[in-house]
Amino acid sequence: MSTHIVLASGSAIRAQLLRQANVNVEVERARVDEGAIKAALLSEGASPRDIADALAEAKARKVSGRHPNRLVLGCDQVLDFEGRLLSKPVTPETALEQLKDMRGKRHTLLSAAVIYRDGMPLWRHVGQVRMAMRQSSDSYLEDYVARNWDSIRHAVGAYKLEEEGVRLFTTIDGSYFNVLGLPMLEIISYLGLQGIIEQ
Repeated sequence: MSTHIVLASGSAIRAQLLRQANVNVEVERARVDEGAIKAALLSEGASPRDIADALAEAKARKVSGRHPNRLVLGCDQVLDFEGRLLSKPVTPETALEQLKDMRGKRHTLLSAAVIYRDGMPLWRHVGQVRMAMRQSSDSYLEDYVARNWDSIRHAVGAYKLEEEGVRLFTTIDGSYFNVLGLPMLEIISYLGLQGIIEQ
């Protein structure tokens, strides 16, 4: 079976989701300075949505240059909490601080995807999910971070919904795939319409 798409991401869950949908994917992690891109865009007053889109595009563009005539998918996810952009926690203390700040409140996850071919963008989408966190106790959040640090340090907002992080929430408004960092239904629709995959 030929490769349908090159995934410019080191995210195991994104590759797994695509493969489970029978999309044949080759993975090549994009090496871009995400911190510098975020800082530059924040200094210009860019919205979280625009930042997610720009990061996804930077990854797709970087890998596309190495794969002529191939479709390359770049993805990124950011968390918008009360107008602030939250990143992956650097320490357990940072994770705990983020979770305490967000408990009992709403935040938005933005999952961007950009498809490139031959160094040019062909398609883009930013999926949005509104999430409400329950009023968890200090002791539960402390134990949660201690138990899950090895996993949640790789996640914006310091949680993974597919793991124990589901216990932190009361409502989720939007696609579960977007929570996992991939606007899956929209990507499948695009690949189908382009004849890349059968529909």
